[in-house]
Amino acid sequence: MYSTASSIARNQTTGWALIEDQYGTASEAKALEEGVDPATLCAKYHKIHKDIYDWFRIDFDIFGQTPTPQHTQIVQDIFKKLWANGFIEERETVQPYCQVHSSFLADRFVEGECSICGYADARGDQCDRCGRLMRGPVFRHQGSEMLKYRRDPVEPESTDAPEGRGEGETEGDNADTKATGWLLNPRCKPDGAKPEKRNTKHLFLRLDSLTDKTVAWFFEDANQGWTANAVAITQSWIDKGLHPRAITRNLRWVVPIPHVEGLSTEEYSSKEQWWKNPKEVELYHFLGKDNVPFHSIVFPASQIGSGDNWTQVRHISATEYLNYEGGKFSKSRGIGVFGNSARDTGIDADVWRYYLLSRRPENGTDTEFKWEEFISVNNNDLLKNIGNLVNRVVKFCHAKIGGVVPRHTVSESHQSNVNTLLTLYISNVENMRLRLGLSTILQISALGNKFLQDNKLDNRLFTESPELCANVVGTALNHLHLLANLLSPFMPKTAESIFEQLGVGSVPRIPDTWAANTLVEGHKLGEPRPLFSMIPAAKLEEWREAYGGSAAQEQKLLEAERAAAKKAAKKEKKGKKQSIKEALKSKEP
Repeated sequence: MYSTASSIARNQTTGWALIEDQYGTASEAKALEEGVDPATLCAKYHKIHKDIYDWFRIDFDIFGQTPTPQHTQIVQDIFKKLWANGFIEERETVQPYCQVHSSFLADRFVEGECSICGYADARGDQCDRCGRLMRGPVFRHQGSEMLKYRRDPVEPESTDAPEGRGEGETEGDNADTKATGWLLNPRCKPDGAKPEKRNTKHLFLRLDSLTDKTVAWFFEDANQGWTANAVAITQSWIDKGLHPRAITRNLRWVVPIPHVEGLSTEEYSSKEQWWKNPKEVELYHFLGKDNVPFHSIVFPASQIGSGDNWTQVRHISATEYLNYEGGKFSKSRGIGVFGNSARDTGIDADVWRYYLLSRRPENGTDTEFKWEEFISVNNNDLLKNIGNLVNRVVKFCHAKIGGVVPRHTVSESHQSNVNTLLTLYISNVENMRLRLGLSTILQISALGNKFLQDNKLDNRLFTESPELCANVVGTALNHLHLLANLLSPFMPKTAESIFEQLGVGSVPRIPDTWAANTLVEGHKLGEPRPLFSMIPAAKLEEWREAYGGSAAQEQKLLEAERAAAKKAAKKEKKGKKQSIKEALKSKEP
């Protein structure tokens, strides 16, 4: 949406790329589950994802994937330069090892009991029941000795749970404080065997040695175009100190480590006019907040350490989390509606685009997907606001004025009010506030409906005040033309339909100011037709049940129990403190 608004509508040269990161544990685990090799699996899902993006009317300049010769060449080139410049070191770490199939186990290849909620089939990266992250399995040895293994190789300073938190809860790596659990009684996912601890070697990026230059880049060049949460998360990492970070994994489906002098690799299984042109290219990243550290610290530090003249990210738009019906989305448990499911509902992609963007968690707080709101948005925001405005004006013009634009004078006061909102819309979109940009479109549409109501556009106005009626219709038709342009990045099919009804080509252009002079006297309109249709209220329970009804309710109950337990613990702690105060007070002379 941002790329469309900037390139087509605002006449700026842009390139929009989405590269699927197909390497890693998730692909290997899924391939094992489906009984195919990772390359076959990734090719299958790349096509599925492409079909879904096409249905959503999302067009990329580049829709790529990581297992390509070009990607391998770039990654290995950066690696070689980091190695040559002394910013990669080899370290020995501890990792789960399965003796049955003689392999170290990445997080998703280990399952066990969640230390927080007791779920028996939690994965090594997170628990699908309570949604908490896992730091890894707990290995029990003689007596009470334990080894805690983390996906992040930096060990916690203490294995004791901090006061006031549940077992396993620690401070997270980002700006949030979030409970983190362990796997109890861990087992190997492929064969069920109990893993043992073993030493293994891994390569680490020396973020500690790159701290000064990375922090200087962050403060001097980077964070002016970042969302507040991206700045806060990055600042949190900096405040805690940047430490060496593992960049290798015990996996087969990865970019191979290149041969460099002084490193044995036996143990480790272009667009330059854009990527290396920092003076002329501004790089925007759109991502979830859990990916901020890689985009704001790890990769920029790698670029700096390579010594090349990279185009580095200048704008980061990081969203919070979109939750589902009071709980969390979970593919593995069938909770939530995903891309293929959205298509299966039979509701047009533009409605989905509007709703999801209207709930985009961009203002520092999580948002919620609710079926009741989805239906309400369609029936009210779209059908009764935008749809009603377009249908009323075009049909009236056909019925009373022969379907041509009348001679008219534009209402200056209405034009001024629209331009105030247009300025706000442009500011919101250019500053990556897409949700607010969409909200401004709704305000502009509502302003059009108010203009019709204030002037009482009806048969009586046409009969008794034909000149005023012509002015209202002419102004309103040009208002619709602006509305179609503003909608084009968000709802392309809807915008195209409005253009067709106005009898003009679908060539979106968002002006700095609205002159209200595109549709002139005598211009012939296209035929009117409805933009949206009513969604029956009966669909609410049907969709809720189809997309994780019982599982979602179970999850909501679990979260409610956990919240109640936390509240009770706080109350008990407060009571103990009060008792201590009273006891000390009673001992005073």
